[in-house]
Amino acid sequence: MPLSASDRLATGTATKYGRAVRTLLWIVLSAYPVFAGPPFHTDDPVPVAFHHWEAYLFATADRAKDGRTYQVPAWELNAGAAPNLQLHLVVPLVYFRAPGERGAYGVGDIETGIKYRFVSETSTRPQIGIFPMLEIPSGSESRGLGNGKAWARLPVWIQKNIDGWTTYGGAGWIINGASGMRSHPFGGWLLQRAINKRVSLGGEVYSEGTQGLDLPAFAILTFGGYYNVNEHFSILFNAGRQVAGGPHTIGYLGLYWTWGPDK
Repeated sequence: MPLSASDRLATGTATKYGRAVRTLLWIVLSAYPVFAGPPFHTDDPVPVAFHHWEAYLFATADRAKDGRTYQVPAWELNAGAAPNLQLHLVVPLVYFRAPGERGAYGVGDIETGIKYRFVSETSTRPQIGIFPMLEIPSGSESRGLGNGKAWARLPVWIQKNIDGWTTYGGAGWIINGASGMRSHPFGGWLLQRAINKRVSLGGEVYSEGTQGLDLPAFAILTFGGYYNVNEHFSILFNAGRQVAGGPHTIGYLGLYWTWGPDK
């Protein structure tokens, strides 16, 4: 995810880990909070209902030979500000440690966004929406906790529900002008099944283009879902590995609340 280690590269103290650090943090911290429709990377066009709220308390993990990155804990808040319009905020606490170095822990880059659905779903037509996001550079770049410069994601998402199955996905463009990074495309697709009223399971493939200097494109395959404890509270989970671009094992575990007027 778009977090760099330019200070380390500049001083030469950890040159051999510089590219790995950037790639590792890019994948974890950009994919999950941003990566989007929890607990998956791929998002959907469905906004929070008008006058309703959603809150997540979650943790993510990425373990690889190049280092380890965790978001523990992180908070997400979504508000139905208007019909078909959602406001979005994520505030993560991030821990990163490269091999042979001391770990760093602190506030990561804060994520803001607006989801707007401009096409509603019918029996023959999918719903379509946009979800632009802006990452505020609140994390420390020198400690590997932030990108060092504001960056943005500009996706279009579509979704269709068919006989208990839900499929959604889309693509977009990441704009990142931080040192050593570059703007690039991204996209993903997901298929999910409601097993019963409490359990839904699904799988996705998500990928991004070349992210920067010597940072290759990657693809991730994950499986996960959620368990509905009741109509207002759910447990979310997801795990997977990269299938292209480098070996990473990733995971997500979260608690979800929703509330608002019944009608």
